[in-house]
Amino acid sequence: MAEDTQGTDTPITAPINVPDKPALEGLEDALTRRWLDEGTYKFNPDTTREQVYSIDTPPPTASGSLHVGHMFSYTQTDVMARYQRMTGKNVFYPMGWDDNGLPTERRVQNYYGVRCDPTTAYDAGYRPPAEPAKNQRDFDVVSRRNFIELCEELAVEDEKVFENLFQTLGLSVDWDLTYRTIDDKSRAISQRAFLANLAAGDAYMAEAPTLWDVTFRTAVAQAELEDREVAGAYYRYPFFTAEGEKIYIETTRPELLAACAALVANPDDERYQPLFGKKVTSPLFGVEVEVMAHPLAKADKGSGIAMVCTFGDLTDVTWWRELQLPTRAIVGRDGRILGETPDWITGEEGRANFAAIAGKTVFSAKEAVVELLTGAGLLEGEPKKIMHPVNFFEKGDKPLEVVTSRQWYIRNGGRDADRRERLIARGQEIQFHPAFMRSRYENWISGLNGDWLVSRQRFFGVPVPVWYPLDADGNPEYDAPIVPSDAQLPVDPAADAAPGYEEARRDVPGGFTGDADVLDTWATSSLTPQIVGGWSTDEALFAKVYPFDVRPQGHDIIRTWLFSSAVRADALQDAAPWKHAAISGWILDPDRKKMSKSKGNVIVPTDVLEEYGSDAVRYWAASAKLGADTAYEIAQMKIGRRLAIKLLNASKFVLNLGATENSVVSSNLSLLINPLDQAVLAQLADVVQQATKAFENYDYARALQITESFFWHFTDDYVELIKDRAYGAAGEAQQASVLAALATSLDTLLRLFAPFLPFATEEVWSWWRTGSVHRAAWPAAVEMAGDTTLLATVGAALSGLRKAKSEAKVKQRTEVLSATITASESLTTQLKAGLTDLKSAANARELTLVAGEGELTVSDVVLVPPEEPAQA
Repeated sequence: MAEDTQGTDTPITAPINVPDKPALEGLEDALTRRWLDEGTYKFNPDTTREQVYSIDTPPPTASGSLHVGHMFSYTQTDVMARYQRMTGKNVFYPMGWDDNGLPTERRVQNYYGVRCDPTTAYDAGYRPPAEPAKNQRDFDVVSRRNFIELCEELAVEDEKVFENLFQTLGLSVDWDLTYRTIDDKSRAISQRAFLANLAAGDAYMAEAPTLWDVTFRTAVAQAELEDREVAGAYYRYPFFTAEGEKIYIETTRPELLAACAALVANPDDERYQPLFGKKVTSPLFGVEVEVMAHPLAKADKGSGIAMVCTFGDLTDVTWWRELQLPTRAIVGRDGRILGETPDWITGEEGRANFAAIAGKTVFSAKEAVVELLTGAGLLEGEPKKIMHPVNFFEKGDKPLEVVTSRQWYIRNGGRDADRRERLIARGQEIQFHPAFMRSRYENWISGLNGDWLVSRQRFFGVPVPVWYPLDADGNPEYDAPIVPSDAQLPVDPAADAAPGYEEARRDVPGGFTGDADVLDTWATSSLTPQIVGGWSTDEALFAKVYPFDVRPQGHDIIRTWLFSSAVRADALQDAAPWKHAAISGWILDPDRKKMSKSKGNVIVPTDVLEEYGSDAVRYWAASAKLGADTAYEIAQMKIGRRLAIKLLNASKFVLNLGATENSVVSSNLSLLINPLDQAVLAQLADVVQQATKAFENYDYARALQITESFFWHFTDDYVELIKDRAYGAAGEAQQASVLAALATSLDTLLRLFAPFLPFATEEVWSWWRTGSVHRAAWPAAVEMAGDTTLLATVGAALSGLRKAKSEAKVKQRTEVLSATITASESLTTQLKAGLTDLKSAANARELTLVAGEGELTVSDVVLVPPEEPAQA
């Protein structure tokens, strides 16, 4: 890598320039401008893979506003990035914006008053109305290309707000490394990856039962499901054997009676064994169905025998597939019962009953079927009310239906045991932090029941990049898709003519038709390493950053973003996409519930940033370990603010005592002649070693805890103990010793705190050093043969003397005529080594050390009477 000395330790001695009144206010704006102007965090592309630390930064949804959860997780990532940069790594730290999906679609629709229709022609000069129409029916209808342009236009404004907030928070992102998941580059890479999957047989089209959201009119993948407890009821009614025997079933979905394809009972259920293989007839519709055996049927659920409909839920899909049942779908994509009577209902009464439910919503159809059953005297007893889990789309508000449709899938191991095991093995190549999060990844893979459904019936998104030839009757030949050349990407089959065809041949017999669907947003987000790393567009860069060093993300999207990224990398690069996965926890509200936009319990971060400052908020975020759900705590932010202010004031005090850059020692330790000075640097060396080890294990919270603990001992005890020596009261040699310890400690502490408190540490660094602390090296432990517990012992004695003065209600500078300190023999030995400093700090004439058992105690403290002047 080309030499990069910006902000590193420099032999040029900086002048001491300590402000009279140090303050945190204003640091964010001033230092952010400086960092941007000086390119403090820029990635250097003239590098090798070994020198790079690459981060697959989560692209936040660029619609609406950020909340404190973003501050929490992104700070944790930034802390790790800053540490790696200080260890000498060339940090590749990009930022993306996820503007491909339903949230952005809704925002653009409502903001501009437009609706997307891919069949609408592109209007190069289109501008949305000055004010959106009040009714969505009156929104302008625009082409997909126009819609994407509006999305990018609005996203630019949203992203400015996001970028400003992230910069205020102190994220050390290289702001030249940004992307949008809907921009030309991302769409091209997403389509290129899909076509590579298609060519390799990893993507395929199939007509199959599909989870369907009737509100959004789109298919839903397994990873997007959410179970919600809803009220329901069991309805009990009979099917009839040929002999007229009643076989009772109990169901929560009587509206699907006309879709019944079989009755199923457990093979070990003796009640129904005589019926297996026989036919029974459905009530109301008079359709014969077979009674079959399957182990998924539960003998203790309801009547023990289930009505299998196509399709009531995913269990019905399993039974339909494994028992090879006929498809008898009656629910359309609009969530209503089909208007035409299906051909398997042949009887006059059955057709009349179906006409009574045709065209109704499933809710209204349920009421109608229950009414028909009641009128026929077939409903036994009152419905039994229950609460039960029902599948919802995570962004929807109505239960999902299962409909049959033609969709695109990517193989993910859901139907392939070998691929499933391979993807589990890919997870073993990734170090999860915390380690137990790996089980969520593996459990998700083990529980898959189908491949990844990636097509969506939405207007906005990355189009599925294929067309289909039409036969002489105008029917699509789905088995012979037409694909674009790589140079044509990105394409929109709804607007672009198929290769080899004129636009006039669209949707006419012998011509072509474009695939109307778009790819699932995760199908593009799963490619963030490839998009930002330059796969297929800048292979030299890609080789320097891939596989990425870390993917930071929340634990709730392991099943979606993390897993889908692993699926794509496995197929495209035959590798895991990252070396590490850093999994953050949730932010909880005061009721210990997850904060989220959908729950309406989020807190906007601008308020707390303005009130407490960025370093304080970062302290709160960095105090939580990876994977830990953490309460939103103002109290913790206040502690962080106090720490940052103390760092400013303590640094001012140290520098005003006479510490300079030239006082810092690393290898020549001969200046350090006092045991207390040696002790503080030995203890600090231990802190550096522990903090470094913690960071290497992705335990930044431990590194912060260790550093902060030492800092308070340093300021409360050491700085108080050595004041007289620092002013020269014990001679030049002792003064040089203490100034070396002070300067070296301050230099090291600033580096240790820099990842956590970037603004306060940079401010202090500028008072006495050149360049940026964030380009300075991570501290190395000074090999000092000192007693690491000496400071704590002498500090405890000083604390005891201070306590005595407080209890006597006198000033801390009141002279101590005499006092006795009782401690073990080993502690007494330590006290002797620091006795001169202890007496100076406590303003004590005589301190008697007594060897004894138990903890260190201070007693018999005699203070100078108020009328007796202190000795000169």
